[in-house]
Amino acid sequence: MFFTVGTFVIFATIIAWVITLVVRRKTNEVDQVLEDWEVDYGPQRFSYIQLYKATDGFKRDNIVGTGGFGIVYRGVITVNGYTKEIAVKRIKRDIKDGLKDFVSEIVSISRLRHRNLIELLGYCRQRGELLLVYDFMPNGSLDRYLFGKENLMNWRQRFEIIKGVAAGLVYLHEEWAQVVVHRDIKSANVLLDRDLKSKLSDFGLARLYDHGGDSQTTSVVGTFGYLAPELTKTGKATTMTDVFAFGSMLLEVVSGRRPSDTTFDEAKGEYLLTMDWALECWKRGMLLQVVDEKLKEDYVEEEVYKVVQLAVLCSHNNPAMRLTIRQVMGILEGDVSLPPMSPIDLSSACMAVKQLDGFDGFSSRPISQTSQFEITSDIQSSPAEIDSTN
Repeated sequence: MFFTVGTFVIFATIIAWVITLVVRRKTNEVDQVLEDWEVDYGPQRFSYIQLYKATDGFKRDNIVGTGGFGIVYRGVITVNGYTKEIAVKRIKRDIKDGLKDFVSEIVSISRLRHRNLIELLGYCRQRGELLLVYDFMPNGSLDRYLFGKENLMNWRQRFEIIKGVAAGLVYLHEEWAQVVVHRDIKSANVLLDRDLKSKLSDFGLARLYDHGGDSQTTSVVGTFGYLAPELTKTGKATTMTDVFAFGSMLLEVVSGRRPSDTTFDEAKGEYLLTMDWALECWKRGMLLQVVDEKLKEDYVEEEVYKVVQLAVLCSHNNPAMRLTIRQVMGILEGDVSLPPMSPIDLSSACMAVKQLDGFDGFSSRPISQTSQFEITSDIQSSPAEIDSTN
């Protein structure tokens, strides 16, 4: 009798173990089914449990950033015996088009390789969870240094960061197999490594098209203060709309003021947006008043003049008058001279958010905790065209 019971227990245990193994395998098979985009573009795929452990269960203390698309956690992971710090972007489950933006970011940057672009290490897609894994940037984002009270950044560091972002954009616009339009250039999307080297991040809005081709985007997305005025008319994001946003970021770095900030101009008796205020200072021969007070006159005047003038020229209302990012890079490096221009001539063409056309009746959708929005384009396209191009 004892033998019979013992045999039964052993047999039942084996059966239970086999069933558990089969269920786990089936679950893993479901979780690990690769979609077409994953086969074509997918870098390393992490398991959810790997990232859960790496972030201590997505502990609140490990949060290093938040935005409209989700929350970013710091983590530590060991792969092939090598331990490294990672940043895990956890996409919000309730965000509209969350999977679309998730796939867009993977497709956009999985093949990009440049020292001034953040590197995508892998991703996780399991049971409704969408996560992206990047190298961890210990110094956070550029805007924290520009607008934070504790972190100070000298002029040499700022100037090198500007050149780094420009170099990354040259790669995206001209050097990769396709044209990559980032669509959300701003200081918050510039990350800094241990040596304060800049890396452009957040490619969730990026769009690709062939060199010599035409951008087919039909909706306007981005951040208020960085949006080129033609976007509200055409809905097309191009390399020139990236240049416009880069111009706004240039002035942000020099002045320590956001594009949407206002400064009271005593001569005019009104508040001016940062770009308009800078242009007025230039017209009056007082351009150095634009410089961030935190620099305490510790800067190179020639470089400041160069950056402010580039900022204004890049933010010209007429996209045909803007420089290409390669021309900007050449000027920053000193290989090319700035074209002759007068602040008087530029005054009517300078960026002025209050004068942008096409803002009547726009539909607002927050994309981050900053003042981001989406403007529905009036361009008439069929649903099929929109699905395939946007």
